[in-house]
Amino acid sequence: MAWFRRKPQSKPCTPADMPGASPLVRMDGAAKSAIETGRNRIVVAGMLFAIVFVVLAGRLMEVTLLRGNDIAARGVVIAPPPEQVVLDRQSIVDRNGVLLATNLRTASLFAEPKKILNPDEAAARLVQELPDLSEAEVRAKLSTGKSFVWLKRNLTPRQHYAVNRLGIPGIGFQSEQRRVYPQGSLAAHVLGFTDVDGKGISGIEQFFDESLRDPARGAESLELTIDTRVQHAMRDELLRAVSDFNAIGAGGMVLDVETGEVIAMVSLPDFDPTNPGDAPKETRFNRVTLGVYEMGSTMKTLNTAMALDSGTVKLSNGYDASRPIQISRFTIRDDHPKNRWLSVPEIFMYSSNIGSAKMALDVGPAGQRAFMDKMGMLRRPVIELPEVGAPLVPRNWKNIETMTIAFGHGLSVTPLQLAVATSAVVNGGVLHPPTLVKRPADLPVPGVQVLSQQTSDIMRRLLHLVVEDGTGKKATVDGYLVGGKTGTSEKVGDRGGYNRKALFNTFIAAFPMNKPRYIVIGSIDEPKGTKATYGYATAGWNAAPAVGRIIARIAPMLGIQPVDEELPEIKQAMFVPIPGKPVPVEKKLAAY
Repeated sequence: MAWFRRKPQSKPCTPADMPGASPLVRMDGAAKSAIETGRNRIVVAGMLFAIVFVVLAGRLMEVTLLRGNDIAARGVVIAPPPEQVVLDRQSIVDRNGVLLATNLRTASLFAEPKKILNPDEAAARLVQELPDLSEAEVRAKLSTGKSFVWLKRNLTPRQHYAVNRLGIPGIGFQSEQRRVYPQGSLAAHVLGFTDVDGKGISGIEQFFDESLRDPARGAESLELTIDTRVQHAMRDELLRAVSDFNAIGAGGMVLDVETGEVIAMVSLPDFDPTNPGDAPKETRFNRVTLGVYEMGSTMKTLNTAMALDSGTVKLSNGYDASRPIQISRFTIRDDHPKNRWLSVPEIFMYSSNIGSAKMALDVGPAGQRAFMDKMGMLRRPVIELPEVGAPLVPRNWKNIETMTIAFGHGLSVTPLQLAVATSAVVNGGVLHPPTLVKRPADLPVPGVQVLSQQTSDIMRRLLHLVVEDGTGKKATVDGYLVGGKTGTSEKVGDRGGYNRKALFNTFIAAFPMNKPRYIVIGSIDEPKGTKATYGYATAGWNAAPAVGRIIARIAPMLGIQPVDEELPEIKQAMFVPIPGKPVPVEKKLAAY
């Protein structure tokens, strides 16, 4: 029993009466025992809390100071297996330093299914933030019981933030690198693309895959020959041609005839190399380097150069083109017959199949085959791309093959091969190997002399004649002395034979013809006639004007100055003797 003693109110308060000075309440028995037990429990609990606090503080220090960078880099949970980590990949730039391909740091989403508490709920919440994912597929991955699964690679910063806010246990991020192409589709077939692990799959990315991954390169970029400005102009005009003539595709390139450097290369339709999976597979086909075609009358450039260089004909010679040629079950006739004897310049200017065939026969099958081989037309071309087609060469090379190859049938090649060979025809006779990688200025340009300088000089005049008075008039660009050759060929049908309504049209040009510097080739696949072309769908009506517009746009970019084409020295430099055509006063016909 406890008792209490109250002090009198009148007695003054002393220090002994202050709280805690002396016990005023006394307890004994069960109550006292209970108080002692409670005190002991409080002490034990305090000690336990202190231990837990020390452990948590230590763990926090470890995470913050020792592993903070790792956690910050990947967000949550664990890092994936080492083989999944993407290595740095060097950038790719154009000849002027414009960025074409580079890497960006991104976050990729993964999961540890063993740590997922509720796969159904987690899948639903993730798909809400990443609607391009399939909820069923995500749920299946989260329910596998595996230790690691990828959910989505290369998230955008917004997606990374949104998923991170969900705070789902067992969900984490891995820092990776994503290959991006700042110019979009502009040079898709040149650059190619990489897979999600940064491995080159096509184009330059595949051809130089190991080099681009090589740490020894450091921050050095791979410099290409492509000029982004020229590339844009060519792509824009070819897109216009495809639209205007309801074609299924187009292709083209610009080639430096002095160095073999490819200044532009376009194949349509194209794709966005940053997201190649979003485009149909056929858009990845490179029509310029992989597609092989019968190039039609553009081959008459090589045929005429062959005949002149071999000495079997002179510019003043000619052939009877008054009647079609009947050989076996084939008939060779002219599309625009003159029905008379034609001089060599006229055969070329009017694109006579009959005259070209007779010219080739004088050289003979063996001579023609040797010439085509020398010009690189019988073997797969070499360029820094994996997508390169091999020519289709006739097994039996006899008179009939010799005649048809003369005007572009019976031998299928890539537009790249035709451009390179024509480059040698106009540049003085030197065949330079093409390249997409910028050549060092201090090193000599590789090349082989395949034609005489005299033959090249004559061919330049003949090519200008085609644009001035022949089938290529619509490629004229005032002041830039354009020369070129049209080519309209019928594509092989599904059941054999030729499909007269499926045309592959090409115009190959060079400029300026008084001193050629660039080749421009443009092809349009299956164009249709329009009201503006009076229903015609041949190359002179669509490919030639497209190439003319390209030259008009790129010539100033490339530093080519226009000239007055009426100057006497220009007229004399471009003169070709034709029966009935006036001769410049100072020109001596003996030179021909």
